[in-house]
Amino acid sequence: MSFSPVDEQLAVIKRGTVEIVPEEELIDKLKKSKAENKPLRIKLGVDPTRPDLHLGHSVILRKLRQFQDLGHEAILIIGGFTAMIGDPTGQNKTRPPLSTQEVNHNAETYITQAKKILDEQKTTIVDNVDWLGSMTFMDVVKLSSKLTVARMIERDDFSKRYQNQEPISLHEFLYPLAQGQDSVYLKSDVELGGTDQKFNLLVGRELQKSDGQEPQVCLLMPLLVGTDGTMKMSKSYDNYIGIDEHANEIYGKCLSIPDELIYPYFELVTDVSTNELPAVKTKIENDPRNAKHDLAFTVTRMYHGKQAAIDAKNHFEQTIIKKNIPDDAPVIAFKSGKPYRLMEIILDAKLSPSNGETKRLMKQGGVTLNDEKVFDPNFEITFTEHDELHLKVGKRKFARLISE
Repeated sequence: MSFSPVDEQLAVIKRGTVEIVPEEELIDKLKKSKAENKPLRIKLGVDPTRPDLHLGHSVILRKLRQFQDLGHEAILIIGGFTAMIGDPTGQNKTRPPLSTQEVNHNAETYITQAKKILDEQKTTIVDNVDWLGSMTFMDVVKLSSKLTVARMIERDDFSKRYQNQEPISLHEFLYPLAQGQDSVYLKSDVELGGTDQKFNLLVGRELQKSDGQEPQVCLLMPLLVGTDGTMKMSKSYDNYIGIDEHANEIYGKCLSIPDELIYPYFELVTDVSTNELPAVKTKIENDPRNAKHDLAFTVTRMYHGKQAAIDAKNHFEQTIIKKNIPDDAPVIAFKSGKPYRLMEIILDAKLSPSNGETKRLMKQGGVTLNDEKVFDPNFEITFTEHDELHLKVGKRKFARLISE
């Protein structure tokens, strides 16, 4: 394996990165790696708290992929043990721990989706239950002695909760120690994490020093802002773009982001080369509309292939720009003269996951029948002979309703 010059590697590694702690140590590690022709061990730990991934998750996974492409060893840790502790990062309360069954189910789907981003042949996947689960109580006591309570309270969310006299369970102090112990066990050279993980990554450095190891470098990535342009991407905020979503959904959702997010999305979630980014930035400044279509096409192509991206673009132009109903919209037949409640039609056709979601869409004007908005959840349709009604639910779901 022949490694690229250090400055070239560093340019790729620093793409979209918020902070490298400390950067001079990373440079030294890269120089040593190149001189000895030995890859660095790059660690990314993920707790499978959700079974599905969105572009926000892809930011850190893409950084791991970039290290792979540079020739380094990627280690993906599935936090089978730490997920059962529950990390309150970014919150002011304890995140509920998961059961073993929930962790195993989520881990399986997480890995399947992560392989869409990582080079599967060059990825080592491990579960920290394999080493943390075998620790004795005395091992935990000895590990706990390596950090003080004062040091733990430096963590931002702990500090705020302590000042607000909100409860902090003792087991929560064990989470950073458990994550740090992963670094000791794996002898990681670099650990990746979001900015909300900085404290935990630094604990890994301290525990490695205590163990006589050369401490890892901490590389922090930003938390991706969601499609609303305000909050971090999350299913809870309904501002996410799932990597397993239908191509049409991905394409359409990418087009819904504010213009100021076009470049960050190109930089953080696409496979556009680092050398191409300046030209992308220029196009965004001069022609944001078409640049956003380029982004939508790129992201859709990454997860569904080029032909699906072409089809999604055509679908958008046909249904949104020209306001036509797509040719592949489902056709649903109904008996003439019989009343049907629109809410039930939408649910039966799986155009909405629930009546509650349909009511929300109706309230927002997101349900139309022949281009007329329907706000009444009790709205009924009585078909006459040769009727054909065009139903649209949300921005990208359609159906043809015809009479038998």
